[in-house]
Amino acid sequence: MARPHAAEPNWLAGRRLRLAAIRKEDAATMAAWTEDIGYLRLEDTNTALPLSVERAEEEIDSLHNGFDALAFGIRTLDDDRLIGSIGFFDIEWSNRVAWLGMGIGDRAYWGQGYGSEALALAVRYAFGELNLHRLSLSVIEHNDRAIAVYEKAGFQREGVFREYGERDGRRYNLVLYGLLRSEWSNEPSAVKPMRRRSVR
Repeated sequence: MARPHAAEPNWLAGRRLRLAAIRKEDAATMAAWTEDIGYLRLEDTNTALPLSVERAEEEIDSLHNGFDALAFGIRTLDDDRLIGSIGFFDIEWSNRVAWLGMGIGDRAYWGQGYGSEALALAVRYAFGELNLHRLSLSVIEHNDRAIAVYEKAGFQREGVFREYGERDGRRYNLVLYGLLRSEWSNEPSAVKPMRRRSVR
């Protein structure tokens, strides 16, 4: 008689968060994040531009149609609240490399370790499930909070695009980071194994 085995750990769930599909009904929440111009100016170097709900819906649709991108909503385990997004883009499957992008859109969850936990989950998924070899990311140099999260997760500073972005009449560098599979710790402090659990 075969022995029962323990339930498989949920690679997309941590202590307080899980990574889940982005749903069409998330469009209103995601559009609301873009009303926060300060958030947009930290997220990337593009022009800070609020999105309509309809435009957010279009972007969600596009996330599910690509071969070279995978995106997740960052949701709290307690109440299934969408607080941000994280994903991989420009994936080169033959080379097993991808770029990573992340944002905590709800300011109520800033500075409490949610970004670190979401990043640890995404990295674990990238190397443990997708079998990627390398992750790359870029961040504007004045985004000190994001840089601290990335460096804590083991990302190595690899270079800069000098004076890449402009904010309020000042030029800023875009800093480039990378993380190799061989540099990844399989059990980062922000993530502990979770058994599969039901979520609302």
